[in-house]
Amino acid sequence: MLGILIPFFLFFGIGTYFILAGILKVPTLATTKAVIAVTRREKKEAKSFEAIVFDLAVKLSIFIRINDYKKRKMIATLKSADINMSPEVYTAKAIVKAGLILILVIPCLLLFPIATPVFLLLAVAVFFKEYQAADETVKNKREKIESELPRFVNTLTQELKASRDILSIFETYQKYAGSAFWTELEITIADMKSGSHETALQRFEARMGSSQLSDVIRGLIAVMRGDNGIVYFQMLAHDLKQLEIQKLKMIAMKRPGKIKKYSFYMLMCFLFMYLAIIGVEIFEAFGNLF
Repeated sequence: MLGILIPFFLFFGIGTYFILAGILKVPTLATTKAVIAVTRREKKEAKSFEAIVFDLAVKLSIFIRINDYKKRKMIATLKSADINMSPEVYTAKAIVKAGLILILVIPCLLLFPIATPVFLLLAVAVFFKEYQAADETVKNKREKIESELPRFVNTLTQELKASRDILSIFETYQKYAGSAFWTELEITIADMKSGSHETALQRFEARMGSSQLSDVIRGLIAVMRGDNGIVYFQMLAHDLKQLEIQKLKMIAMKRPGKIKKYSFYMLMCFLFMYLAIIGVEIFEAFGNLF
């Protein structure tokens, strides 16, 4: 009887879902995948799992409330991370992914209860990982841009001796910029062409939230207002170079620690090998004695 009831309720549920989906005009899986493919910058094919998660997140986002300050901050972060979602949908997506893992707790309680805490901890970890994904993306982009700032400031120092056209300098440097800096320069150049140059630079500064970039933007705004700026950027280039040297020293200081860790592992392996040989020889010697 149980073998008949389970398939019956399974197919009955599937049929009811398709009927209600047709009546309520719920978008199909292919439609949702097409929407995700259009809204994302990377031209990758959307997976079925992502489409299902996105569809559930859109439905759940209706019930999520975020205060104005946090919402404005999340909008700026998502825009900088090239994530075309509202803060509510982004938060709902993290909740949905964590919730799908929590569903596994139900069969786990019936079959293997001792593993239940593992799924609970995994769900919490997935939620925070997904929720902080935009911040991590912005952080990585900021680090890439800051690593390129010394070269950019040196270029500004040389270009300002011949021209005061900031837009032209940006367009020239963009050809040789890294991927992260190239994208931000593309947005800034388009913003400068369509509106005020100072406003475009201030938006560039707000998107990144970098203190080093703020110093560069401050100097560029001063140049547009009539200051010479060459001495300022020469001093700034020196300061950024010193910061870059300090970062390289910190990286170099971390490397010996990693090497020592693996050296200790190798030493322990050699000790175990020799102890194993000595132990075998001792047991063989005892066998000969008795």
